[in-house]
Amino acid sequence: MPFIGGADVIVKQYDDQNWKTQQELSYEGKIQNWTVPSETDTDFASVPRVFVWFLPRYGRYTRAAILHDYLWRTQAADGRISWIDADAVFRRAMRELEVPFLRWWMMWTAVRWAALTKPQGMAGWWRESWRVLLVTLIAAPFVIPPAVVIFASLVLFWVLETILWVPLKLVSLIRSKAAPREPLKEVNAPTFDLKMS
Repeated sequence: MPFIGGADVIVKQYDDQNWKTQQELSYEGKIQNWTVPSETDTDFASVPRVFVWFLPRYGRYTRAAILHDYLWRTQAADGRISWIDADAVFRRAMRELEVPFLRWWMMWTAVRWAALTKPQGMAGWWRESWRVLLVTLIAAPFVIPPAVVIFASLVLFWVLETILWVPLKLVSLIRSKAAPREPLKEVNAPTFDLKMS
C-alpha cells in the first residue's frame, strides 16, 4: 500500500464540516512522497449535500481525500504542486485504495471541475478535459435526476421548518417579555446549507 503505516485515520471534529488530523498520514507517490502533518484541516471528500447519497464524504477513499485536502490547501495553494498534479495524486491514491474504478473517476472529475474555481486552476485543465467531459456525460444521467429531487426536498423541508419555527420563536419572545427572569429553551433557527450532510 502506498500509504505508509497503519490504516487508522484519527481525527478530531471542530465544527459541523471540518476535522483535524491527530496523527501524520504518509503517502509514497510515484515520484514524490507526501506527509500530511498532524493537526491538518480536512473535510474528507468535499461532496455537496445533494450527492452524498451516492458518494459519502468518507469511505474507502478517506485517506486519499485527506491527502487531497492537504495537497490543495497547502501545496497547490502555495504553488508547490499544480492543481492538476494534486488531482492526479488523488486519483492514483483512490485506485491504490481499491476504490471502484468508476467512483474514483467520478471523484477525480468533480475535483477537476472544482479546480476551475482556483487561481491557476485552468493550467493544464484542457489537457484532461476530454476525460472530464466523458466521465461527466457518463455519470450525469445517474446522479443529476436524484440530486434535483434531493435539492427540491431540502428546499421544501427548509420552508416547512421555517414556517414551524416562526411561531415558536414568537412565543419564545413573548414569554421572555412576560417572565424575563425565567430561563427559556433556545429555539434554533433553521439553516439551509448544501455542504452539510
